[in-house]
Amino acid sequence: MASTTVQKGNGVFSNPLFIRSLGWANLWVMFAFLFNNFATFWVGLPGASMSNGVVGILQLLLYPAAVILAVMWTLKRRDTTLRQDSFRISDMNAFLIRAAFWAVVLLGCVDAVISFLRVEGLLDDLIGTQMDKNLGRSHFRGPYVHVPLMILGVILAMRTKTLGFHWLALLIVAAELLIVVLRFIFSYEQAFMADLVRFWYGALFLFASAHTLLEEGHVRVDILYAGLQRRTQGRINAIGTIVLGMTLCWMIILTGMWQKTSIINSPVLNFETTQSGFGLYVKYMMAAFLGIFAVSMMIQFVSYLMGAVADYRGEEGKYVPNGAGAH
Repeated sequence: MASTTVQKGNGVFSNPLFIRSLGWANLWVMFAFLFNNFATFWVGLPGASMSNGVVGILQLLLYPAAVILAVMWTLKRRDTTLRQDSFRISDMNAFLIRAAFWAVVLLGCVDAVISFLRVEGLLDDLIGTQMDKNLGRSHFRGPYVHVPLMILGVILAMRTKTLGFHWLALLIVAAELLIVVLRFIFSYEQAFMADLVRFWYGALFLFASAHTLLEEGHVRVDILYAGLQRRTQGRINAIGTIVLGMTLCWMIILTGMWQKTSIINSPVLNFETTQSGFGLYVKYMMAAFLGIFAVSMMIQFVSYLMGAVADYRGEEGKYVPNGAGAH
């Protein structure tokens, strides 16, 4: 266990058990909401409500159960420090981001190849007329092509350690360069080429945000903060995380996923695509990027909250950014 030099103080920030319980409860409630969202709109359960029968009541009870379990989890691990929990949550988030990175790389490459073969009329000869027609339907390509690639992305995330943002940035540059070369030298351009760049760039921007927060890489307009004591900085970071950061994440999650017709749920449930029939079939996933952004930022904000309170209390072992998230 890391050595600590803890300063005494008053208020909620002086109680590590409360902060740890608050952080874990926030995460477990978020995961309960995501589970209910999937169970309601994908599986067909009635939804969390007292008026939806026994199943609806059970779905509703997931939320207080999540809070109770989070508190019990914290009390059971009473000797765990804020730093240790902060690092554990950050590592969990790194796995999520790594899986998302691999998924978008695989999806972009495979979907671009399929779209190229379709636009050039080659799929019919390779796999037959019926499969060609199936791959032209988003409700087929999504479940039978995209979902297995997402699962493969999770498996690769288990076997690798790098987040891979620099490789994704390189792929974006290569894809854009290919567009320039093919357009101005060979007078060849298709809709899927521009779709691929937007798809990867959206993933790079949104998925890297949580890691950039970890590395203190977001742009700050700093007038007074740098000159404050570490304890005061910790208090400011903790309050800002709760009032601004976590609140923003909840607003995105609830606004985007509260109903079937919400801005994230609607395109994902319908496997929405662009109007161009030969573009990438990934528009629905770009809507899901907002959800991944909010979830990954929420996880990282909880880790940041615990680290900020640890700074306030004077715990040692502060994470030192290595510059990987520099803007």
